[in-house]
Amino acid sequence: MISAETAQAVLLSGIILGSLYAIMATGLALVWSTLGIFNFAHGVFMTLGAYVAWQFAHDSGFGFGYSAGVAIGITFLFGVGIVLERILIRPFIGKKDIVMLVVITTLAAYLILENSILLTWGARFKQLPPIIEGTVDLLSTSISTHEFIVLILSPLILFLLWCFLKFTRVGTAIRAVSQNRESALLMGIKVNYLYSIAFGLSAALAGVAGILIGSTRYITPFLGNDPLLKALIVAIFGGLGSLSGTIVAAYVIGILEAISIFYIGLYWTPTILFLFMIIMLIIRPEGLLGKGSNK
Repeated sequence: MISAETAQAVLLSGIILGSLYAIMATGLALVWSTLGIFNFAHGVFMTLGAYVAWQFAHDSGFGFGYSAGVAIGITFLFGVGIVLERILIRPFIGKKDIVMLVVITTLAAYLILENSILLTWGARFKQLPPIIEGTVDLLSTSISTHEFIVLILSPLILFLLWCFLKFTRVGTAIRAVSQNRESALLMGIKVNYLYSIAFGLSAALAGVAGILIGSTRYITPFLGNDPLLKALIVAIFGGLGSLSGTIVAAYVIGILEAISIFYIGLYWTPTILFLFMIIMLIIRPEGLLGKGSNK
């Protein structure tokens, strides 16, 4: 029987993980809902965001300071997303086998970018400083101030994304394209332009996730591999293409992972997560809040 303090600590750890997973997976869900493809380069986008932010923020790099490094890293990833959409996806839009072709091109981009990062920054570990130093007492336990800010920042970012998609002309057009591309074209919406914006936003969200992770663990050229796996589990569990389902699933998976690590151990936790995802798909093949559910 665990104490109330321990249970609260495990729950808080799960919510922190869920906050990170929500940012990671929302970018994947945005690309899937808009373009109908899965981006295997999403994980390396996280890595690149962390490295660019470190390069501009750290004294060993350009030394512009943390805020400037973060802003440049996110902006850079947005631009990378737009460029890679035009190179990796745009040529195959409308083709019957686009899903398989994009799997190949994004996997190629993942390998090229990962090795480019290794050549540029080397294999030596790097780390971004936390947003703010110190600790905060919450739910009878103590967490770092950085983790506390993640708890606040993640819902804020997701709320701003929702506002963008709900209330702006570009966001409304992106939702229209995700619902029916052909009708959007007939209405004169510039679909290819919106594809670029959606892919850029997805890459920027990956950059944010990479920067937050890079402030809690060491940055390596392979930083994004494990987060990509977790983001994939979250996106599938929540229902591919459902942003609301992805956000709910992120917190469910985060709490489940924290409980699994506490009771079973770190080694078996990925297996537990995959089994949980498989059971969900057997019960609801469309995912938690995917198409066909009563949202």
